[in-house]
Amino acid sequence: MGNGRTVEDKLREEYFDLLPEIRRTLLETETRVRGELLGITLSLQRYERLLVTSRVKECDSAVDALRRRQPLGLFDEDRTDEYSLTSLHDLAAVRVMAFPQQRLVDAHAALNSVLREWTADPVPGAVDSDPPLALKYFGKWTAAGRIHAEVQLVSLLVGLFWEVEHSAIYKPNPNLRGVARSEAVIQRRNEVFTALRAFEAEFESAIGAVASSDEPKT
Repeated sequence: MGNGRTVEDKLREEYFDLLPEIRRTLLETETRVRGELLGITLSLQRYERLLVTSRVKECDSAVDALRRRQPLGLFDEDRTDEYSLTSLHDLAAVRVMAFPQQRLVDAHAALNSVLREWTADPVPGAVDSDPPLALKYFGKWTAAGRIHAEVQLVSLLVGLFWEVEHSAIYKPNPNLRGVARSEAVIQRRNEVFTALRAFEAEFESAIGAVASSDEPKT
């Protein structure tokens, strides 16, 4: 490359060119999602939760995500112009977390009008026979838009665990990322997911039993 600019240099420049549009996309996505969920939010019982969070993907995180997609995890410096951060689907992302599970089902149904034209990309469970850990969709609000938005629906318990895991493993030091791929950590993580799902199922069963016992007898 004659000017000495690397692929990373070009992508970082592109990121800050895209940033205003990423922020607008995030604002539109979060506003639409919250609007569709308002009815559920206003009807929550004291023990129920529905949280909506959002984030703009950071520059270095976006560049690293695109790099990991490449063969051997490396950019080809002779193909600089072929790479673009607009190929990422989560530059603007909204996460919907709900508890118990039925509220996640309700949220998914409420967002159908927003998500039905988007592409589904669920987060798989630990093994093929497991249900998805999260439902995920990506799309654009306009055909001319450059930025995909992502909406993720996940159990509140799993979502909060992910936040702790991400902060503990990825944020302090990138060198710790290999820890997440160790067999021991993967096994323990899967055990956590299994335990959280079992708790949710048992909780909903107990709530259902109490509700049934409170119904007037005929």
